[in-house]
Amino acid sequence: MLDSQRPGGGPARDALASLLPTLRAFAIPMRTRFRGITVREGALLRGPAGWGEFAPFAEYGPRESSRWLASAIESATVGWPAPVRDRVGVNVTVPAVGPEQAHAIVAGSGCRTAKVKVAERGQAEADDIARVEAVRDAIGPAGRIRVDANGGWDVDTAARMLRRLNAFGLEYAEQPCATLDELAALRALVEVPLAADESIRKASDPMKVRAAGAADIVVLKVAPLGGVRPALQIAEACGLPVVVSSAVDSSVGLAAGVALAAALPELDYDCGLATMSLLTADVTSDPLTAVDGALPVRPAVVDPERLAAVETDPGPWRERILAAAEFLA
Repeated sequence: MLDSQRPGGGPARDALASLLPTLRAFAIPMRTRFRGITVREGALLRGPAGWGEFAPFAEYGPRESSRWLASAIESATVGWPAPVRDRVGVNVTVPAVGPEQAHAIVAGSGCRTAKVKVAERGQAEADDIARVEAVRDAIGPAGRIRVDANGGWDVDTAARMLRRLNAFGLEYAEQPCATLDELAALRALVEVPLAADESIRKASDPMKVRAAGAADIVVLKVAPLGGVRPALQIAEACGLPVVVSSAVDSSVGLAAGVALAAALPELDYDCGLATMSLLTADVTSDPLTAVDGALPVRPAVVDPERLAAVETDPGPWRERILAAAEFLA
Protein backbone atom coordinates (compact mmCIF):
# COMPACT_ATOMS: atom_id res chain seq x y z
CA MET A 1 0.00 0.00 0.00
CA LEU A 2 1.17 3.54 -0.70
CA ASP A 3 2.47 5.08 2.53
CA SER A 4 2.37 8.85 2.28
CA GLN A 5 4.18 9.20 5.61
CA ARG A 6 7.42 7.52 4.52
CA PRO A 7 10.42 9.75 3.62
CA GLY A 8 9.72 11.54 0.34
CA GLY A 9 6.02 11.75 1.12
CA GLY A 10 3.93 14.90 0.95
CA PRO A 11 0.87 16.39 -0.72
CA ALA A 12 1.53 14.74 -4.09
CA ARG A 13 1.84 11.29 -2.50
CA ASP A 14 -1.27 11.91 -0.41
CA ALA A 15 -3.18 12.85 -3.56
CA LEU A 16 -1.88 9.79 -5.37
CA ALA A 17 -3.20 7.48 -2.66
CA SER A 18 -6.72 8.70 -3.44
CA LEU A 19 -6.20 8.48 -7.22
CA LEU A 20 -4.79 4.96 -7.48
CA PRO A 21 -8.19 3.21 -7.20
CA THR A 22 -9.27 5.04 -10.40
CA LEU A 23 -6.31 3.76 -12.44
CA ARG A 24 -7.09 2.64 -16.00
CA ALA A 25 -4.52 1.66 -18.64
CA PHE A 26 -4.66 1.92 -22.43
CA ALA A 27 -2.78 0.73 -25.51
CA ILE A 28 -3.57 2.55 -28.78
CA PRO A 29 -2.04 1.42 -32.09
CA MET A 30 -0.30 4.13 -34.11
CA ARG A 31 -0.84 4.82 -37.80
CA THR A 32 2.91 5.02 -38.46
CA ARG A 33 5.97 4.03 -36.45
CA PHE A 34 7.01 7.07 -34.42
CA ARG A 35 9.94 7.33 -32.01
CA GLY A 36 10.45 3.62 -32.66
CA ILE A 37 7.05 2.58 -31.32
CA THR A 38 3.90 1.31 -33.02
CA VAL A 39 1.59 1.31 -29.97
CA ARG A 40 1.15 4.21 -27.54
CA GLU A 41 0.60 2.97 -24.01
CA GLY A 42 -0.25 4.83 -20.85
CA ALA A 43 -2.44 5.12 -17.80
CA LEU A 44 -5.21 7.45 -16.65
CA LEU A 45 -6.07 8.69 -13.18
CA ARG A 46 -9.29 10.46 -12.23
CA GLY A 47 -9.61 13.06 -9.50
CA PRO A 48 -11.73 16.02 -8.44
CA ALA A 49 -10.41 18.23 -11.28
CA GLY A 50 -10.80 15.60 -14.02
CA TRP A 51 -8.47 13.13 -15.71
CA GLY A 52 -4.68 13.01 -15.69
CA GLU A 53 -2.42 10.97 -17.98
CA PHE A 54 0.72 9.07 -16.95
CA ALA A 55 2.48 7.77 -20.05
CA PRO A 56 6.28 7.87 -19.81
CA PHE A 57 7.94 5.90 -22.58
CA ALA A 58 9.20 2.42 -21.76
CA GLU A 59 12.86 3.44 -21.49
CA TYR A 60 12.17 5.99 -18.73
CA GLY A 61 13.08 4.89 -15.22
CA PRO A 62 11.28 5.76 -11.98
CA ARG A 63 13.12 9.03 -11.30
CA GLU A 64 12.43 10.48 -14.74
CA SER A 65 8.90 9.06 -14.73
CA SER A 66 8.14 10.86 -11.46
CA ARG A 67 7.79 14.13 -13.41
CA TRP A 68 5.15 12.52 -15.61
CA LEU A 69 3.38 11.31 -12.48
CA ALA A 70 3.44 14.78 -10.92
CA SER A 71 1.86 16.13 -14.10
CA ALA A 72 -0.92 13.54 -14.01
CA ILE A 73 -1.60 14.35 -10.36
CA GLU A 74 -1.79 18.08 -11.14
CA SER A 75 -4.28 17.50 -13.95
CA ALA A 76 -6.48 15.23 -11.84
CA THR A 77 -6.45 17.15 -8.59
CA VAL A 78 -5.97 20.91 -9.10
CA GLY A 79 -6.41 21.50 -12.82
CA TRP A 80 -4.66 24.26 -14.73
CA PRO A 81 -4.16 28.02 -14.66
CA ALA A 82 -6.67 30.28 -16.41
CA PRO A 83 -6.09 30.58 -20.17
CA VAL A 84 -5.34 33.84 -21.95
CA ARG A 85 -6.47 32.51 -25.36
CA ASP A 86 -9.20 30.11 -26.47
CA ARG A 87 -7.42 28.56 -29.48
CA VAL A 88 -3.86 27.35 -30.03
CA GLY A 89 -2.25 27.20 -33.47
CA VAL A 90 -0.59 23.86 -34.19
CA ASN A 91 1.73 22.16 -36.65
CA VAL A 92 1.11 18.92 -38.47
CA THR A 93 3.73 16.30 -37.57
CA VAL A 94 5.31 14.36 -40.42
CA PRO A 95 6.99 11.09 -39.35
CA ALA A 96 10.01 9.67 -41.17
CA VAL A 97 7.92 8.47 -44.11
CA GLY A 98 8.45 8.60 -47.86
CA PRO A 99 7.89 11.83 -49.78
CA GLU A 100 4.51 10.81 -51.23
CA GLN A 101 3.08 9.98 -47.83
CA ALA A 102 4.64 13.13 -46.32
CA HIS A 103 2.97 15.22 -49.03
CA ALA A 104 -0.41 13.60 -48.35
CA ILE A 105 -0.16 14.09 -44.58
CA VAL A 106 0.52 17.81 -44.94
CA ALA A 107 -1.96 18.42 -47.76
CA GLY A 108 -4.76 16.87 -45.72
CA SER A 109 -3.93 18.51 -42.41
CA GLY A 110 -5.25 22.03 -42.83
CA CYS A 111 -2.22 23.30 -40.90
CA ARG A 112 -0.04 26.22 -41.94
CA THR A 113 3.03 24.78 -40.20
CA ALA A 114 4.67 21.35 -40.54
CA LYS A 115 7.20 19.62 -38.30
CA VAL A 116 9.22 17.05 -40.24
CA LYS A 117 11.12 14.23 -38.59
CA VAL A 118 14.69 13.83 -39.89
CA ALA A 119 17.82 11.89 -38.91
CA GLU A 120 15.85 8.66 -38.57
CA ARG A 121 18.13 5.74 -37.81
CA GLY A 122 18.64 3.55 -40.86
CA GLN A 123 17.63 6.22 -43.37
CA ALA A 124 19.86 8.17 -45.74
CA GLU A 125 20.32 11.92 -45.84
CA ALA A 126 18.65 11.87 -49.26
CA ASP A 127 15.49 10.58 -47.58
CA ASP A 128 15.37 13.64 -45.33
CA ILE A 129 15.88 15.98 -48.25
CA ALA A 130 13.16 14.33 -50.34
CA ARG A 131 10.73 14.41 -47.40
CA VAL A 132 11.26 18.10 -46.66
CA GLU A 133 11.04 18.98 -50.35
CA ALA A 134 7.70 17.16 -50.57
CA VAL A 135 6.44 19.00 -47.48
CA ARG A 136 7.38 22.36 -48.98
CA ASP A 137 5.46 21.50 -52.13
CA ALA A 138 2.42 20.46 -50.09
CA ILE A 139 2.35 23.40 -47.69
CA GLY A 140 3.11 26.06 -50.28
CA PRO A 141 5.50 29.02 -50.19
CA ALA A 142 3.73 30.76 -47.30
CA GLY A 143 3.72 27.70 -45.04
CA ARG A 144 6.29 27.17 -42.30
CA ILE A 145 8.54 24.12 -41.99
CA ARG A 146 10.51 23.02 -38.95
CA VAL A 147 12.63 19.86 -38.73
CA ASP A 148 13.20 17.65 -35.70
CA ALA A 149 16.30 15.43 -35.49
CA ASN A 150 15.82 14.23 -31.88
CA GLY A 151 19.56 14.74 -31.28
CA GLY A 152 20.46 12.39 -34.11
CA TRP A 153 23.26 14.41 -35.77
CA ASP A 154 26.77 15.37 -34.76
CA VAL A 155 27.75 19.01 -35.26
CA ASP A 156 29.33 18.57 -38.69
CA THR A 157 26.42 16.53 -40.04
CA ALA A 158 23.89 18.95 -38.59
CA ALA A 159 25.62 21.95 -40.13
CA ARG A 160 25.77 20.28 -43.54
CA MET A 161 22.20 19.04 -43.46
CA LEU A 162 20.68 22.26 -42.18
CA ARG A 163 22.40 24.23 -44.93
CA ARG A 164 20.96 21.85 -47.51
CA LEU A 165 17.49 21.69 -45.98
CA ASN A 166 17.33 25.45 -45.58
CA ALA A 167 17.01 25.64 -49.35
CA PHE A 168 13.35 24.78 -48.65
CA GLY A 169 13.05 27.49 -45.99
CA LEU A 170 13.25 26.35 -42.35
CA GLU A 171 11.55 28.12 -39.49
CA TYR A 172 13.89 26.35 -37.06
CA ALA A 173 15.59 23.02 -36.32
CA GLU A 174 14.56 21.13 -33.19
CA GLN A 175 17.29 19.37 -31.19
CA PRO A 176 19.63 18.71 -34.14
CA CYS A 177 22.39 17.55 -31.76
CA ALA A 178 22.19 15.75 -28.44
CA THR A 179 24.23 17.90 -26.05
CA LEU A 180 24.24 21.55 -25.02
CA ASP A 181 27.86 21.95 -26.06
CA GLU A 182 27.05 20.59 -29.52
CA LEU A 183 24.04 22.85 -29.89
CA ALA A 184 26.07 25.89 -28.87
CA ALA A 185 28.80 25.00 -31.39
CA LEU A 186 26.25 24.41 -34.15
CA ARG A 187 24.45 27.67 -33.41
CA ALA A 188 27.61 29.56 -34.35
CA LEU A 189 27.80 27.75 -37.71
CA VAL A 190 24.29 27.98 -39.17
CA GLU A 191 21.68 30.62 -39.86
CA VAL A 192 18.75 28.33 -39.02
CA PRO A 193 17.41 29.05 -35.50
CA LEU A 194 17.78 26.13 -33.09
CA ALA A 195 15.16 24.82 -30.67
CA ALA A 196 15.98 22.73 -27.60
CA ASP A 197 13.68 19.83 -26.68
CA GLU A 198 15.50 16.90 -25.05
CA SER A 199 17.97 19.40 -23.59
CA ILE A 200 15.03 20.83 -21.62
CA ARG A 201 12.83 17.87 -20.74
CA LYS A 202 15.64 15.43 -19.89
CA ALA A 203 17.87 17.94 -18.10
CA SER A 204 18.38 18.10 -14.35
CA ASP A 205 18.50 21.89 -14.79
CA PRO A 206 16.44 23.00 -17.82
CA MET A 207 17.63 26.61 -17.43
CA LYS A 208 21.15 25.67 -18.54
CA VAL A 209 20.02 25.92 -22.17
CA ARG A 210 19.91 29.70 -22.11
CA ALA A 211 23.09 30.05 -20.09
CA ALA A 212 24.95 27.89 -22.59
CA GLY A 213 23.75 29.98 -25.54
CA ALA A 214 22.58 26.72 -27.06
CA ALA A 215 19.16 27.62 -28.45
CA ASP A 216 16.93 30.37 -29.80
CA ILE A 217 13.68 28.60 -28.86
CA VAL A 218 12.65 26.13 -26.16
CA VAL A 219 10.25 23.24 -26.71
CA LEU A 220 8.25 22.45 -23.60
CA LYS A 221 6.29 19.26 -22.94
CA VAL A 222 4.04 19.27 -19.91
CA ALA A 223 4.39 15.70 -18.63
CA PRO A 224 8.23 15.44 -18.67
CA LEU A 225 8.43 18.80 -16.87
CA GLY A 226 6.09 17.84 -14.03
CA GLY A 227 2.92 19.67 -15.04
CA VAL A 228 1.58 22.90 -16.46
CA ARG A 229 2.68 25.12 -13.57
CA PRO A 230 6.31 23.88 -13.47
CA ALA A 231 6.46 24.29 -17.25
CA LEU A 232 5.23 27.88 -16.96
CA GLN A 233 7.96 28.57 -14.42
CA ILE A 234 10.59 27.11 -16.75
CA ALA A 235 9.28 29.19 -19.65
CA GLU A 236 9.56 32.35 -17.58
CA ALA A 237 13.04 31.49 -16.30
CA CYS A 238 14.38 30.59 -19.75
CA GLY A 239 13.20 33.88 -21.20
CA LEU A 240 13.14 32.43 -24.74
CA PRO A 241 10.23 31.94 -27.17
CA VAL A 242 8.30 28.75 -26.41
CA VAL A 243 6.82 25.99 -28.54
CA VAL A 244 4.57 23.61 -26.61
CA SER A 245 4.69 20.03 -27.90
CA SER A 246 3.09 16.71 -27.03
CA ALA A 247 4.56 13.35 -26.14
CA VAL A 248 2.12 11.57 -28.50
CA ASP A 249 -0.55 11.65 -25.84
CA SER A 250 -4.18 10.70 -25.85
CA SER A 251 -6.55 13.66 -25.76
CA VAL A 252 -6.25 13.66 -21.96
CA GLY A 253 -2.53 14.36 -22.15
CA LEU A 254 -2.98 16.72 -25.09
CA ALA A 255 -5.41 18.82 -23.06
CA ALA A 256 -2.65 19.52 -20.54
CA GLY A 257 -0.35 20.66 -23.36
CA VAL A 258 -3.07 22.91 -24.74
CA ALA A 259 -3.59 24.32 -21.24
CA LEU A 260 0.09 25.26 -21.05
CA ALA A 261 0.04 26.90 -24.48
CA ALA A 262 -3.15 28.74 -23.57
CA ALA A 263 -1.66 30.09 -20.33
CA LEU A 264 1.61 31.43 -21.75
CA PRO A 265 1.70 35.25 -21.83
CA GLU A 266 3.16 35.15 -25.34
CA LEU A 267 2.94 32.41 -27.96
CA ASP A 268 4.77 33.34 -31.15
CA TYR A 269 4.98 29.88 -32.73
CA ASP A 270 2.47 27.21 -33.67
CA CYS A 271 2.65 24.30 -31.24
CA GLY A 272 3.34 20.60 -31.74
CA LEU A 273 0.04 19.44 -30.31
CA ALA A 274 -1.79 18.08 -33.36
CA THR A 275 -0.63 14.53 -32.73
CA MET A 276 -3.99 12.76 -32.42
CA SER A 277 -3.61 12.10 -36.14
CA LEU A 278 -0.78 9.68 -35.26
CA LEU A 279 -3.12 7.44 -33.24
CA THR A 280 -5.83 5.12 -34.53
CA ALA A 281 -8.16 5.66 -31.54
CA ASP A 282 -8.67 7.79 -28.45
CA VAL A 283 -10.10 7.53 -24.95
CA THR A 284 -12.69 10.25 -25.57
CA SER A 285 -15.57 10.55 -28.03
CA ASP A 286 -14.52 14.13 -28.81
CA PRO A 287 -10.78 13.98 -29.61
CA LEU A 288 -8.61 17.08 -29.57
CA THR A 289 -8.03 17.30 -33.30
CA ALA A 290 -7.00 20.36 -35.26
CA VAL A 291 -9.52 22.40 -37.24
CA ASP A 292 -8.11 25.02 -39.61
CA GLY A 293 -4.69 24.59 -38.02
CA ALA A 294 -5.76 25.16 -34.40
CA LEU A 295 -6.94 23.30 -31.31
CA PRO A 296 -9.66 24.49 -28.93
CA VAL A 297 -8.72 25.12 -25.30
CA ARG A 298 -10.76 22.61 -23.30
CA PRO A 299 -10.37 19.51 -21.13
CA ALA A 300 -10.85 15.98 -22.44
CA VAL A 301 -13.61 13.86 -20.93
CA VAL A 302 -12.97 10.12 -21.02
CA ASP A 303 -15.72 8.10 -22.69
CA PRO A 304 -16.20 4.69 -21.01
CA GLU A 305 -16.85 2.86 -24.29
CA ARG A 306 -13.88 4.41 -26.09
CA LEU A 307 -11.61 3.64 -23.15
CA ALA A 308 -12.89 0.07 -22.92
CA ALA A 309 -12.01 -0.47 -26.59
CA VAL A 310 -8.31 0.25 -25.94
CA GLU A 311 -8.05 -0.79 -22.31
CA THR A 312 -5.26 -3.06 -21.12
CA ASP A 313 -3.96 -4.59 -17.89
CA PRO A 314 -3.34 -1.80 -15.34
CA GLY A 315 -1.03 -3.95 -13.21
CA PRO A 316 2.29 -2.97 -14.83
CA TRP A 317 1.28 0.68 -14.80
CA ARG A 318 0.43 0.52 -11.11
CA GLU A 319 3.92 -0.81 -10.47
CA ARG A 320 5.48 1.99 -12.55
CA ILE A 321 3.42 4.58 -10.69
CA LEU A 322 4.45 3.25 -7.28
CA ALA A 323 8.10 3.20 -8.32
CA ALA A 324 7.89 6.75 -9.67
CA ALA A 325 6.09 7.92 -6.54
CA GLU A 326 9.25 7.27 -4.52
CA PHE A 327 10.76 10.29 -6.27
CA LEU A 328 7.86 12.72 -5.94
CA ALA A 329 8.89 15.93 -4.26
